[in-house]
Amino acid sequence: MKAVTEREGSVQPATRKKKKKGFWATFKEQKILYGMSLPFIIVVFIFSYLPIWGWLMAFQSYRPGRSVFEQKWVGFDHFVALFTDDKFYLVLRNTLAMSFMGLIVGFTIPILFAVLLNELRGSVFKRTVQTISYLPHFVSWVVVAGIVTKMLSVDGGAVNQLLMWLGIIDQPIQFMAQGSWFWYIVTGSDLWKEMGWNAIIYLAAISGIDQEQFEAAKVDGASRIRQIWHITIPSIAPTIAILLIMSIGHLISIGFEKQFLLGNPLVVDYSQVLDLYALNYGLGMGRFSFGTAIGMFNSIVSIILLLVANGVFKKFTKQSIM
Repeated sequence: MKAVTEREGSVQPATRKKKKKGFWATFKEQKILYGMSLPFIIVVFIFSYLPIWGWLMAFQSYRPGRSVFEQKWVGFDHFVALFTDDKFYLVLRNTLAMSFMGLIVGFTIPILFAVLLNELRGSVFKRTVQTISYLPHFVSWVVVAGIVTKMLSVDGGAVNQLLMWLGIIDQPIQFMAQGSWFWYIVTGSDLWKEMGWNAIIYLAAISGIDQEQFEAAKVDGASRIRQIWHITIPSIAPTIAILLIMSIGHLISIGFEKQFLLGNPLVVDYSQVLDLYALNYGLGMGRFSFGTAIGMFNSIVSIILLLVANGVFKKFTKQSIM
């Protein structure tokens, strides 16, 4: 009886739950890692969080040359002006349309490209294709806009010349002067420029897959299509989920370079996006507070989209970024 009691007593300490270490205990153990990360935290704080102080301008009638506390406070007047402006909803439509088109095309095709590129057997040809595909990423949008404009020109443009040679059209089409074509031109240009670069991370994820799985699938008689569907895609699914969450968070923040460089007065109703709207109707007209209100709306909506997307993926796929 005494021996049994002693054994039970010896087992109990081993089954007790370990207490979680406090922050300072962890900090002492990993102080070198914390010290290495400190410069990056400072940089992020200075350039990402400190500027949030400028959001106060959205609630003021800002005038340059005065301090923050000397400005006239106007409350939500700039937001009321923003949401009652018909131009804002036109710009929001353009932003969401190009964002969703870019998300669908610019997210799925790099995955397909990476999977197909991984299936190539010749290493030299594979590396050559990969290098050529991501080189456009390093080309400035100024240069890309010039190439696209020349390719779609009615005066010797390669696209019009090809369509006329094939007998599809009789007269050159003014692609750059028709608003109905603008969203497709921007999406196609962005795809050409970024497809190879965006595929790199998927190729890295594919290279980390255990090759024994493919060998076992071959032994079982699985075709290459079956291997892609049942091994490659499920293995890179966590990477796809994380990048999709981040892409959704940037749906409304698509920049303005592409639209600014490819647009013209004839397609202004289709080319203006939120960032370009803030530039033209905010900073361009000296309405700094109004431009800040647009930027604040942009940031808040992006944060909401990121949190919602993260919550949905965390619930249904168990993948999240926070």
